Amino acid sequence: MKSIPAITILSAFLLTAILVFGSPDSPFAQNKASTQKDAQYWFDKGALVSTYGNNKAAVEYFHKAIVLNPDFSRAYFSQGVSYGQLGQYQKAVAQINMALQKEPQNGLYYYGRGRVYLLWGDKEKAMADFRKAAEFGDEDAIDYLEYIGEGTN
Repeated sequence: MKSIPAITILSAFLLTAILVFGSPDSPFAQNKASTQKDAQYWFDKGALVSTYGNNKAAVEYFHKAIVLNPDFSRAYFSQGVSYGQLGQYQKAVAQINMALQKEPQNGLYYYGRGRVYLLWGDKEKAMADFRKAAEFGDEDAIDYLEYIGEGTN
């Protein structure tokens, strides 16, 4: 009995995969046209990669979301947080400021900007933002202020 070379089996497998998954009519194929135009898609992708520490890619994905939806405050905020994780504090603050322009009463945004200021070494601005975040009911800010002895007990 003659055996089939491994390369032939591999080639057949790859060709089948291309035909099934690569065909635009395939139920497994992703509709690229719709995802490229959906800001939420790019935001979700950015959130996922940032969760795994790939903040450089996250910045790019959040940028795509912002381009598609300039009013997407969470995308500005999340891009700012990713910039902060990359040590690009000036860009981080600028993007979080954009988010705050769109949602000036969002305590999470003040807390996030405070964290960036803290990483940047500006404790005075960080504390002001933590206090503002607590005023808007942000639980993390409230917990942090209580932890350092500035809680409102």
